[in-house]
Amino acid sequence: MLVAMAVDWVGFSYALLVSAGGVMGYAKAGSVTSLAAGLFFGLLAAVGAYLASQNPKNVWLSLGTSGTLTVVMGLRFLNSGKFMPAGLMTLVSGLMLVRLLYGIQRRPRLS
Repeated sequence: MLVAMAVDWVGFSYALLVSAGGVMGYAKAGSVTSLAAGLFFGLLAAVGAYLASQNPKNVWLSLGTSGTLTVVMGLRFLNSGKFMPAGLMTLVSGLMLVRLLYGIQRRPRLS
């Protein structure tokens, strides 16, 4: 019997946004570092979304990815003061982090 699993569309959208940010950094500034980091973290976010789609309790990769990007991009935003792209990625990653933490907190506990 097949059981339909909920697809983590928000997680996959986040992964796409992170990857697109890396591609845009390369296209606008020729930054190979932005391209590599964007594709790497986008891939991690996509795998995390896939894992969460298979098992809603398996959010650890997504949590680590969004947490890391929140801190790294937050520091870049504080140093540059520019909302684009660091501030936007800090905001989006922070929202993803809050979503994941809220989901963990709402889970029923085993006694």
